[in-house]
Amino acid sequence: MKTRAITGFFFVIVMLASVLLGHYTFGIFYLILSILALNEFYGLVKQSGIKPNQSTGIINGIFIYVIFALITYKDEPAYHKVLFLLAITLSAVFIQELYKKSETPFTNIAYTIMGIIYAVLPFTFFHALAYVGGSGFNFHIPLAFLIMLWANDTGAYLSGYFFGRTKLFERHSPKKTWEGFIGGVLISAVAGYIISIYYRDLTWERWVTIAVLIGCFGTLGDLVESMFKRSINIKDSGGILPGHGGLLDRFDGLLLSAPIVYAYLYLITNS
Repeated sequence: MKTRAITGFFFVIVMLASVLLGHYTFGIFYLILSILALNEFYGLVKQSGIKPNQSTGIINGIFIYVIFALITYKDEPAYHKVLFLLAITLSAVFIQELYKKSETPFTNIAYTIMGIIYAVLPFTFFHALAYVGGSGFNFHIPLAFLIMLWANDTGAYLSGYFFGRTKLFERHSPKKTWEGFIGGVLISAVAGYIISIYYRDLTWERWVTIAVLIGCFGTLGDLVESMFKRSINIKDSGGILPGHGGLLDRFDGLLLSAPIVYAYLYLITNS
């Protein structure tokens, strides 16, 4: 418990620093984080006998993150042209398999690409949250996202601990309850409303809507990660965070909610 608390404290400090220290630190930190998460994903699926094209997948992951980071930072036509290089880099995932002796080549290809979608794209969308208004780097939205995500996790844990009776999705996560889920969404919504008092970038209704989206899709992301771990018979995704498991364990709530929140903000700011 002590190890978990110490790790959690330093984790929060590092996460806050990554958002508050400017757009260069922000961009580089989440690039590193996404590649570590992708490497963790590939390491996990290798334990089940699948052989993803790890190096090619990581190269593609870096390229996708960097090019979309550049586009969100400064929407230059030249960056859009560079996107067409994805046709070559992604083709390499398929071509490389021709030279490997494997009985399940398309399984390897599928997991290589799925790793990029699952572990890199969510951080790409999270990074884009800082630029969604089109007026340069703004740490308010990614910082608020993290606060609401943590509020949801804390609220779900406490509500489930004290009031949890009805199982939410026992097949994939036996400990999760409807009471915990509802409590998490409500606490996240309260956090969203409080944030609206200090950050006037959005109306309180939109902040609360984001909080509800984080609560709902963050929980689904947690369930999806549990389903993934159960499918390959592991308990934790890794040991990089003592007492908290791996990066995929720690960021499971972000993996589905970040793209959804970005889509919502993009639509309301460009309507």
